[in-house]
Amino acid sequence: MIDPFGRPITYLRVSVTDRCDLRCVYCMSEDMTFLPKAEILSLEELERLCAAFIRLGTNKIRITGGEPLVRKDVISLFRSLGTRIGNGLDELTVTTNGTQLARHAADLHAAGVRRVNVSLDTLDPARFTAMTRWGKIEKTLDGIFAARAAGLAVRINAVAMKGVNEDEFDDMIAWCGEHGFDLCLIETMPLGDIEGDRTDQYLPLSTVRSRLRQTWTLTETEYKTGGPARYFTVAQTGSRIGFITPMTHNFCESCNRVRLTCTGTLYMCLGQDDQADFRRILRAGATDADLDAAILAAIAHKPQGHDFVIDRRSQKPALARHMSVTGG
Repeated sequence: MIDPFGRPITYLRVSVTDRCDLRCVYCMSEDMTFLPKAEILSLEELERLCAAFIRLGTNKIRITGGEPLVRKDVISLFRSLGTRIGNGLDELTVTTNGTQLARHAADLHAAGVRRVNVSLDTLDPARFTAMTRWGKIEKTLDGIFAARAAGLAVRINAVAMKGVNEDEFDDMIAWCGEHGFDLCLIETMPLGDIEGDRTDQYLPLSTVRSRLRQTWTLTETEYKTGGPARYFTVAQTGSRIGFITPMTHNFCESCNRVRLTCTGTLYMCLGQDDQADFRRILRAGATDADLDAAILAAIAHKPQGHDFVIDRRSQKPALARHMSVTGG
């Protein structure tokens, strides 16, 4: 699959649910209205779409949500996709908040998953509860260490927010180094109409990196995981820190990704509304050839880049849909 700008599309992010057991302030409204079951693709439908993407050249699939591990029987999807590793699929991964990892980590490893990304924006228990609205950090930490014990490589994802957690990044680097985890900092993005004004929380990671260099020796590496993070080795710990910068330096020129929601909507760009409806196609009795043709037609409309902006006048998000709807 080659998009109109010559970029191979090799990475599919698949949301299996819009539901989550937390309500992180930058991701969801506190009083979310979730989708009715009839609008959600079955696990079999999701597997069939994934198989079509693999046929067309996708070699990496990341399962996301909402919180993917709250979906009933989701491990069966991991098992099915795991059988394709080495047969078109190079890697199967998951992004999670960690709350369900303690009971699922061993099954994920058995299914063929070797890396997990865990969202953890703070190491402070009280701040964690405030940022997730009701979460308890102990459950996420138990999940993280269960993943490590099961043989999964762990990357900690933290959204960098001015005046919220910017005083913790040194501690997080040290903690990740101590336990052998990579850390990835992510700029907050203007997605979803949620309570509060996030424009004042925007923190450029160029500023963060300059601050970190006062304490840590950061050396840029060629290490890649297939996503947009730029990685640096932290000399003092031997671990890596990545930076995802959709605002200060967009990574659109090398974008290799599309996102499939739990309703079967394919978004060709996180920051645009271009979309294709695969639920309708599937439920109308599409053949494999029909699916392949529809996917190729959608990729032909992938835009060159996103239009994220911080609009301080209207204080409105760039896009109305929540990150949890698109797939984290």
